[in-house]
Amino acid sequence: MQIAIIGTGYVGLVTGTCFAETGNNVVCIDIDEKKINWLKEGRSPIYEPGLDVLLERNIKEKRLHFTTSLPEGIKLAKVIFLALPTPPGKDGSADLQYVLDVAASLSKIITHYTVIVNKSTVPVGTAQKVYDVLAQHLDKELFDVVSNPEFLREGVAVEDFLKPDRVVIGTSSEKAKKVMDELYQPYVRQGNPIYFMDERSSEMTKYAANSYLAMRISFMNEMANLCEKTGANVDWVRIGMGGDSRIGKRFLFPGIGYGGSCFPKDVKALGYTALEMDYEFQLVNTVMKVNERQKKVLAGKVKNYFGCDLSGYTFAIWGLAFKPETDDIRDAPAIDLIHELVEAGAQLRVFDPEAMSNVRQMMGDKIYYAIDQYDAVTGASAIIVITEWSEFRNPDFDRIYEMMKHPAIFDGRNVYSMEKMQNLSFYYESIGRKVVHPHIHDRLAVTQHSELRDRGAMD
Repeated sequence: MQIAIIGTGYVGLVTGTCFAETGNNVVCIDIDEKKINWLKEGRSPIYEPGLDVLLERNIKEKRLHFTTSLPEGIKLAKVIFLALPTPPGKDGSADLQYVLDVAASLSKIITHYTVIVNKSTVPVGTAQKVYDVLAQHLDKELFDVVSNPEFLREGVAVEDFLKPDRVVIGTSSEKAKKVMDELYQPYVRQGNPIYFMDERSSEMTKYAANSYLAMRISFMNEMANLCEKTGANVDWVRIGMGGDSRIGKRFLFPGIGYGGSCFPKDVKALGYTALEMDYEFQLVNTVMKVNERQKKVLAGKVKNYFGCDLSGYTFAIWGLAFKPETDDIRDAPAIDLIHELVEAGAQLRVFDPEAMSNVRQMMGDKIYYAIDQYDAVTGASAIIVITEWSEFRNPDFDRIYEMMKHPAIFDGRNVYSMEKMQNLSFYYESIGRKVVHPHIHDRLAVTQHSELRDRGAMD
């Protein structure tokens, strides 16, 4: 099938590449000439495991093409996907300018029947708005508008697309339904469903799903905070809850708040949609408040231990992306933490396997960008774990102990087991669990270790 993808951001590039992988002829369109030139060379502007291999293969097989020309890109397309930015405003509303502007342009250049698909996450009623814009200059027999929200998880997006647990399609057109069913059949051969529904229900489904998951995360973060106060261990609470088949095990891991391109934006947009309908969605509003508070928890732990004035202290930050296996730092808790620690006078040495360049563009030379996780801990008063990258899970703690000025670890993702940390000579503080203090003899060694380093620094 001939497909055009307008927008080569995270969703557009993954979507286009994965459609090409099943034999479709795909043209990806973007106004960013530099990005398009990169893509023509097989260079991905984003980090997503497995994407580079598919990108290179489908370019080589001439199934995947890139252009900055909208007329050229869509001239043969049977289906056009709109994968455009919908940035949130301060009030949480989604900005549809890019989507509607492209729809207006398409209305003047489409010459044959085409299915226009909203792949961007958009508010309820957007499909109708796109339809109305197209209908201003285009014969209504030449197009249908479909809502097809994406449910891609960064870090496993290629797998999610090629083997989706479900596909949601909103359309009131039987003709468009047949086209979309044919397009997605190769991805649901194992029996996973394609849900056809009306456009508004499809649009609402995306917001509902992400907001519910954000709510589960926020509930566990609240439980973790309460566990710390009561002496309970959130690990056991999580396991006990997850054993209930009505609840399940996923999205019950506490941490320092959700981030990324989807959850924050979608929760805000759902709250804004409710306000537009004169309905106060109290649960969604509370989830947003809880998440903002949770992002400050780890900085609070650090300040409680070292004091509010962090001048003279150096901290190693392990992880900057909002989750592992991505370079995405949008609404990442690490950014909030970095700003707060820098404002308190701290020196920061940061490391992330993929997100360093993105943070450098934001923070400049205010912080030190380490060459690896061990470089980050050199002379540090504490390690602060933000993102649970695999390479952080089993580091050389003996080496780390010798490199640090003061052996303390603040773990925002509960990467390390309590049993392991109790056998090491570190002060260890995590989320929803008891603080681990070094043994008495180790505590003396820690104090001497710190004093010697302080004295050496002064000499």
